Amino acid sequence: MTAPGTRSGTPAAADTDDDLDVEEALALVREPREHRQDATAARTRHAEHAHGGHAAHRHRATPWPQARETAARAARSAARSGARRAPVSVPLGDALGLTLAASLDALTDLPSFDTSAMDGWAVAGPGPWDVREQGVLAGHAQPEPLTDGEAVRIATGARIPADTTAVLRSEHGRLDAQGRLHPTREVVHGQDIRPRGQECRTGDQLLPVGTLVTPAVLGLAAAAGYDTVTVVPRPRVEVLILGDELLTEGLPHDGLIRDALGPMLPPWLRGLGAEVTAVRRIGDDAKALYKAIASSTADLVVTTGGTASGPVDHIHPVLERIGAELLVDGVKVRPGHPMLLARTKEGQHLVGLPGNPLAAVSGLLTLAEPLLRTLAAHPAPEPYTLPLAEATHGHPYDTRLIPVVLRGDAAVPLHYNGPAMLRGIAAADALAVVAPGGAQQGAETELLDLPWAAAGIGVCFT
Repeated sequence: MTAPGTRSGTPAAADTDDDLDVEEALALVREPREHRQDATAARTRHAEHAHGGHAAHRHRATPWPQARETAARAARSAARSGARRAPVSVPLGDALGLTLAASLDALTDLPSFDTSAMDGWAVAGPGPWDVREQGVLAGHAQPEPLTDGEAVRIATGARIPADTTAVLRSEHGRLDAQGRLHPTREVVHGQDIRPRGQECRTGDQLLPVGTLVTPAVLGLAAAAGYDTVTVVPRPRVEVLILGDELLTEGLPHDGLIRDALGPMLPPWLRGLGAEVTAVRRIGDDAKALYKAIASSTADLVVTTGGTASGPVDHIHPVLERIGAELLVDGVKVRPGHPMLLARTKEGQHLVGLPGNPLAAVSGLLTLAEPLLRTLAAHPAPEPYTLPLAEATHGHPYDTRLIPVVLRGDAAVPLHYNGPAMLRGIAAADALAVVAPGGAQQGAETELLDLPWAAAGIGVCFT
């Protein structure tokens, strides 16, 4: 998380979500807060009467917290059933951010021999001591034993000569004119000697199953003699970019727009701990979409757009054709309402993201993040809240996810948070989870950290 006040972006005083209709947006501004719940119910009944199809879809949409739990539960079911999720052995250099699938047990005593904890002299018996001419360096064979009244120069990490009483630090000894070593403070038996097995003995459990592999874990594994570790593999994700209107370069023109999701989704998914195996551009071709989904061997297929009911929205028909099970079909969240989650086959799921960029981000954090986190055996992040720096409009009946920057002990909402906009999220530290009806200034609000802002170990954009 960045230091408060270091991120750019303009706070929003009174913006509205682009996917609220006009009547809903006006109602948020005009109505006293205590009357919104009754008015919302009335609007919903009116919508059901006047717009039967839309109201029915709204009714079957899943509440936002339940959608996240459904995604995590689906991953737990897949992890139990999928043999391809079996643990794998990977070199230490490839293990960062993964989860241990086998305990890390000591392969040797640590340290494996008595070593010096300091630069100085190894001494035997009481001083003063005659000093050997040849010193003892780290990485060398066992030195000759010492006799009482004898000392030898020694480096940190070097093997301790047999019969050594203690290590005298360089700053705690002085040499007289005859070259004899005198202590300048009391010498305690065994001081500054790291005895064999001080940290662990062979066979001791160093870390249990389920430990996240951090840089420190890699260092411990290497010190304990490991070249590889057994881990839960990264979930494999395939991304399908839909839409004939998308350009991959240059300026928008003639009704065509630049594809923002193709460059954004793969690194974001890697930031969530996934291995992105392919990014395919499907356009609005239903046959190509069917073939791509039916032939995919990924753990998760992520699609962009096509989740609504327009003339080229092919996701629902294709999922029905392949016999997929819809687990979430619409979520009560703005932006991102038409997202979906389906079980396409045993051990495989599909997350359908809306085509609007910020709505797609909402889908990533609502459905893809808990599913990928659970497949990777990562613990759920501890929820936390901060007070909002200013009042924030909500949706009458859906959760809103609003980009914020963290300044001091407060979350400051940002402008440009409509479903088609990325300007706000590009400057954000987190997304605020605003309950239906909105939140007053100072209200404690749940925050979702972004992978890079949280500085999590899973962040890997290459």
